[in-house]
Amino acid sequence: MKILGIETSCDETSVAVVDGEDRILSNVIHSQVPVHRPYGGVVPELASRHHLQHIHSILDRALDDAGATLDDLDGIAVTAGPGLVGCLLVGLSFGKALAWARDLPMVGMNHLEGHIRAAFLEHPVELPALFLVVSGGHTALYHVTAPRAFQRLAHTRDDAAGEAYDKVAKLLGLGYPGGPIIDRLVHGRPVGKVSFAIPRMSDGSLDFSFSGIKTGVLYHVREHGIEALAEVPSSAEEVPEEVLELLAGFQNTVVETLVSRTLRALEGREVRSVGLVGGVACNRRLRQRMAEACGQRGLPVYIPSPLLCADNAAMIASAGRLR
Repeated sequence: MKILGIETSCDETSVAVVDGEDRILSNVIHSQVPVHRPYGGVVPELASRHHLQHIHSILDRALDDAGATLDDLDGIAVTAGPGLVGCLLVGLSFGKALAWARDLPMVGMNHLEGHIRAAFLEHPVELPALFLVVSGGHTALYHVTAPRAFQRLAHTRDDAAGEAYDKVAKLLGLGYPGGPIIDRLVHGRPVGKVSFAIPRMSDGSLDFSFSGIKTGVLYHVREHGIEALAEVPSSAEEVPEEVLELLAGFQNTVVETLVSRTLRALEGREVRSVGLVGGVACNRRLRQRMAEACGQRGLPVYIPSPLLCADNAAMIASAGRLR
């Protein structure tokens, strides 16, 4: 069996081929970061047009890498949401046309289910498991009891964690995308004097909220007269100490919020392992803290490699294979 996966939910155009045993035969990802960097965030109309311009060539590369042709395909899986509507429309239209022309079955897949499947592509995940899905657009906790049985336990009520990273980076003139930049600038740096309160829901739920942390950074910047950098820094040596202190405190609060919510979600549930997936799962401090905290409770933590943490079509093909 060979399944073609198509992912165009945001700013990565990706096409992949996965076989019947979840082996990745190809996984081509075309990033649009250079297109959106001047604006400090994803511009939906530009993203949609960029998908349209490149999806044909990405398909050709994916088939070549897999040593396959359209005649070898048994089915197509396409991201159907959530995501940017125009971007999703490109991938869905392309997948539908291809399925109709080749007389192939096609399934529309949930983007977050794809992120969860990314962990299964590289690890023998033990079920039931608790998954933290954390990215630029999503922050949620899922209790996964079977390959396609999900119960959402919590979600963000405002900003996603990755979105908070991007907005803080933009405020301080650090460039885009903010997550990898902040991770690089403060990696290995101890948390100093700057700290922010971990947000808690008044109703006692497990839901997330990051807008307050972002606002706390804004107030700190104003109170201390911190100005945005005139040029995007290439190293921590080019960043003032007060900014590095602020970034370390911000990142520590975000990470501890994610880890503490995950640990609370373990209470009273049968869980044999923990999964950490999504673009923000590339953050080195988050990976380290999650492994430490869960390890103290005797739970293995499964985290995909950085390539599979990002939006990619292999995870969509894997989810589609189960359908």
